[in-house]
Amino acid sequence: MGEVYIAGVGMTRFGKRPEATVKGLAAEAVAAALEDAGLGAGDLQAAYVSNTLWGMYTGQHSIRGQVMLRPLGIQEIPIINVENACAGASTALHLACQAVAAGAHEVILALGTEKMTHEDKKFLFQAFSCALDVEHTEQHIQRLLRIGEEHGVPAPVDQGQPGQGRSVFMDLYSVMARWHMAKFGTTQRQLAVIAAKNHYHGSLNPLAQFQHTLSIEQVLADHPVSYPLTRPMCAPIGDGAAAAVVCSADYLKRLNRARPVRVRASVLGSGTDRPLEGEDIGERLARLAYQLAGVGPGDISLAELHDATAYGELHQVEAMGFCPPGEGGPLAESGATRLGGRIPVNTSGGLEARGHPIGASGLAQVYELVTQLRGNAGDRQVEGARLGLAENGGGNLGLEEAAMCIHILERN
Repeated sequence: MGEVYIAGVGMTRFGKRPEATVKGLAAEAVAAALEDAGLGAGDLQAAYVSNTLWGMYTGQHSIRGQVMLRPLGIQEIPIINVENACAGASTALHLACQAVAAGAHEVILALGTEKMTHEDKKFLFQAFSCALDVEHTEQHIQRLLRIGEEHGVPAPVDQGQPGQGRSVFMDLYSVMARWHMAKFGTTQRQLAVIAAKNHYHGSLNPLAQFQHTLSIEQVLADHPVSYPLTRPMCAPIGDGAAAAVVCSADYLKRLNRARPVRVRASVLGSGTDRPLEGEDIGERLARLAYQLAGVGPGDISLAELHDATAYGELHQVEAMGFCPPGEGGPLAESGATRLGGRIPVNTSGGLEARGHPIGASGLAQVYELVTQLRGNAGDRQVEGARLGLAENGGGNLGLEEAAMCIHILERN
């Protein structure tokens, strides 16, 4: 298998952009990625395109990638549509890396784009439930609540029915957060530390949806979503797109403007019907990614983790091996995951502050890692960054994500 490089990246600003269209967001990100790589649309040999909600909103199903890319002059080549819930964009990148490594193509576009802003909030939140088993969503939620009760975890504070005022995923995260609190002594304040840290990082990112700081006390005092989660601990609704140009080592020699980053590992996996305290999908895939890259958790300079909630980040720092199980809260309180700390996490602001347009988030993580590894992150630059890890999960079945990708990138 050949070496794989990211030659160019592009990203729109994330946020509520009611005037934007899916096609327009895609065009902005693709143009930036091609310019970054020093390529034109006609140089691409294939494209993998991630999107989740466009079909639900407008009826544009089946050929979304072809519809997005043809106005940009990208046609004739294979265009593959990718859907894997919140892990869609990282899955598109994974497939592009596989194709290049196997020698099927030399240069490929990976694109993720999403238009989430919608006037009907109930419709939007119901759309999120499609990332569960739709025939058994209520049974799934009740099962999680029963598991929580069996482990001394009370039912969440009722803030309205899921699907009407909030995403059902916030309730799923809250159940697991309260389990972690009951088992390890994790506190709501530690979750607030994570959210405040990510909003500080987001304030340094010109492409982030939220660019203001919040204190720990402000996070705790904000609107409750599903205990222990408050609004700043949860990813917002927003629009945006991100893209990457992936190429082989031989093709890289033809590029003069590219500042490549090497892909050391790209793994994709699915969840299992594990018991509550069984091995997590993140633990399994992180171990595989480290093996492929020939590195360990201690070698990672920075990480972009799937913090759909603050508890998501807390859980993933443990699953990625950055600290032992149960110590994610103290790790955050120590400042280790903040800029200047031992292992800065979500320097982009993460999903909580950078934003979470579902079909684009995985490539936004990669955009941040590439920017950091090139040394171009400005005020949020991680000094001496050499290896970056991105973990991106999607959907939920049982007790864990239905799909997950992990990428490890290296400064070239």
